[in-house]
Amino acid sequence: MAEISASLVKQLRDRTGAGMMECKNALVEAKGDLAEAEVVLRKRGIASASKKSSRTTKQGTIATYIHAGAQLGVLVEVNCESDFVARTDDFQELVRDIAMHIAAADPRYIRREDVTPEDLAKEKDIQKARALNEGKPEKVAEKIVEGRMAKFYEEVCLLDQPFVKENSVTIDQLVKAKIAKLGENITISRFTRYKVGDSEQA
Repeated sequence: MAEISASLVKQLRDRTGAGMMECKNALVEAKGDLAEAEVVLRKRGIASASKKSSRTTKQGTIATYIHAGAQLGVLVEVNCESDFVARTDDFQELVRDIAMHIAAADPRYIRREDVTPEDLAKEKDIQKARALNEGKPEKVAEKIVEGRMAKFYEEVCLLDQPFVKENSVTIDQLVKAKIAKLGENITISRFTRYKVGDSEQA
């Protein structure tokens, strides 16, 4: 195929924040297809991010998001490895996006492991009863429950939720893409979502 143009490499770099050579290699692999090259980089980014996931995150920032009308607000702590990265525009943008997403999507937990055994058992009972009421045999109902639990996690767990600004990407993938770009592990530690008149907090 024809030589990958510098302008195409620049477009991919602007869209992903990856290095010039990484962008060029991804475009070569994708035969010049910009969208496919972005997928290639995302896969590589997520792979490289997973290598950093065990590294300690002691720095970071606390951000607030107040929705228009001041009836809804979020406080979130996002951590990284160094104060240098915590001050970058990329990291600050990520934290703001996460706070805004929490306000819009109303997650109850950060990750699947955080879901309480009581909530998990209750949801499984509900989904099993639904499946049985639909006339499904017991064994089939069990499999249906497992499938429906993925949807439950998507509804209540922040990392499983599709990002409200780009729903083809989950919050987990959004964070991992930033990890790949910034070269440090990033974790979401805690959040609180306040809504006027609602005494229950996430």
